[in-house]
Amino acid sequence: MSISKNVLRGAVAGVTLLALAACSATYRNHGYTPLESDLERVAVGQDTRDSVAEKIGHPGSEGLREADAWYYVQSRWRHFAYNEPEEVDREVLAISFAADDTVTNIERFGLEDGEIVALSRRVTDTTTVRGAGTLRRLFANIGGLDPRRLVGN
Repeated sequence: MSISKNVLRGAVAGVTLLALAACSATYRNHGYTPLESDLERVAVGQDTRDSVAEKIGHPGSEGLREADAWYYVQSRWRHFAYNEPEEVDREVLAISFAADDTVTNIERFGLEDGEIVALSRRVTDTTTVRGAGTLRRLFANIGGLDPRRLVGN
């Protein structure tokens, strides 16, 4: 009889551990922003689009390439049980280019309390990234897609 009690206790402990593990949040990362150590190899005023592409790569499908800037976007999503996934962090790296394709600005932006915050900045002039409207659109998407917008209501 003592063997069956031990087996029962083990089974209860195993089921309890599985239930607790099922209730823990999981996190997924989407997109890509280069590491700071990789970004140090890019020189403002010297590197071009081609050399940036060689050193850190093109923006991926989550990023954006415009005529005067490249945007690398990385998001972290929290999945918990049956709840809708929640975006808990977003980082945008903006690299601006001059008309001759040389790098003019490198800026890294984060999200603090719903406000865009510059995390690091290497610039050749005092202006910030020219595509500020694009940057705002990249951050404004927090919260995901509203299905009502798809059906026109």
